[in-house]
Amino acid sequence: MALKFFNTLSRSVQEFVPRDPNGKSVGLYCCGPTVHDFAHIGNFRTFVFADLLRRHLQFKGFSVRHVMNVTDVEDKIIKRVRENHASLRDYTAKYEAAFFEDFDALNCLRPTAAPRASEHIAEIIALIEKLVARGVAYRAADGSVYFSIQKYQARGCRYGQLLNLNFEEMRPGARVSSDEYAKEAVADFALWKSRVPDDGAVFWPSPWGEGRPGWHIECSAMSMDALGPSFDLHTGGEDLIFPHHEDEIAQSEGAGERAAGEPFVKYWMHGAHLLVEGQKMSKSLGNYFTLRDLLAKGFTGRQVRYLLLTAHYRESFNFTLEGLQGARAALARIDECVGKLAEFAPAAENAPAEPGVLRRFVEAMDEDLNVAAAWGAIFEWIRETNIELAANRITPARAATLFAAWQRMNEVLGLPTKPENEMGEKPDPTLQKFLEDRAAARKAKDFKRSDAIRDELKAKGWTIEDTPKGPRLKRL
Repeated sequence: MALKFFNTLSRSVQEFVPRDPNGKSVGLYCCGPTVHDFAHIGNFRTFVFADLLRRHLQFKGFSVRHVMNVTDVEDKIIKRVRENHASLRDYTAKYEAAFFEDFDALNCLRPTAAPRASEHIAEIIALIEKLVARGVAYRAADGSVYFSIQKYQARGCRYGQLLNLNFEEMRPGARVSSDEYAKEAVADFALWKSRVPDDGAVFWPSPWGEGRPGWHIECSAMSMDALGPSFDLHTGGEDLIFPHHEDEIAQSEGAGERAAGEPFVKYWMHGAHLLVEGQKMSKSLGNYFTLRDLLAKGFTGRQVRYLLLTAHYRESFNFTLEGLQGARAALARIDECVGKLAEFAPAAENAPAEPGVLRRFVEAMDEDLNVAAAWGAIFEWIRETNIELAANRITPARAATLFAAWQRMNEVLGLPTKPENEMGEKPDPTLQKFLEDRAAARKAKDFKRSDAIRDELKAKGWTIEDTPKGPRLKRL
């Protein structure tokens, strides 16, 4: 079955064919964090989606060069730097480190490269110079440089590739108020912003005077520096479609560095908004959560990752604390089944994966990362496996193939090994005697005594579970 993704550029599901003539290498760029504060759970939905995409590409045999930028030059950051009387790097380093700690807690694979905007000023200036030289950008009276939509279109280029635009209206969703300098047209956007007093020490020299880059040009410069003038995949939240990603296309294609007809990015993939407790996140509503907030409530990164992976990336998703409780229960169900298989299976790392569930899982994921269908296949497999385990119909060799199937699927899902605080309470050693007494009673066919021992354990909050390796205690 062909691997397919929904491409925002074509507004359709398309077969994924990498640009690499050998069909092996994939360039993937993900819009990364803006490190002015701790990232919230909505941000991490997008990063977990990108991680799922990367993992599935690697599962399919592609070599993925994954680039995720760090935005450390931006209006909110400059404001916080000024308010905290800190240097740019000192302020952003704290939140960049916190972001990657949270990123790791969600078991996201670290990107191949994570370029910072502040360390790519030379590349940004060079790209702006090309745009000015080609006549699609201009210097304003105050030294700021703008991209001209009209001049770009006059060259036969299309602005509005990701969505249809009304040029009579103001630019909706504009990132920064300081884009409003002496522009020639309202649709034009800033590439370089002339230094103003509020910028403090955050500025760099340029051919147009001291200043700093606009937000959109940063991603164009960093992505092309890391992946070349054209690459395969670009991801982000749907809120970035306009103006950020549309401007990226215009800047990057306006520079004229690629062959005629070659797009800046072949496939654009966007994740949908996240609601929290049924509403848009807001601190005033008390539903604004960072990952750290959720960990402080006793949840784990593993549980949060699972919940974020239960909905399709293009569907709006309602993230709730009740849902996290459900994630905890679902993971316990998976852990119990997989744990039994691991205990029963021989130590054979190279056991072949049971093909049935793996095939259904891959077919679902190949269809635009259809995680709902993938989880459906997994939980049906767990139900069937539990029936076979209860009936003692699974041989060690078959257990090994079933366990291998889970391991292969989890290469894509990326659920880490169950941490210690999810292992559950261990029984008091004194309770072990109940197991021994029950075994003796059953051997003597004293089933009345055997049932009484089970009832006594139940009163203490435990039950006896029969496994292929013998009975064990399990917390109710």
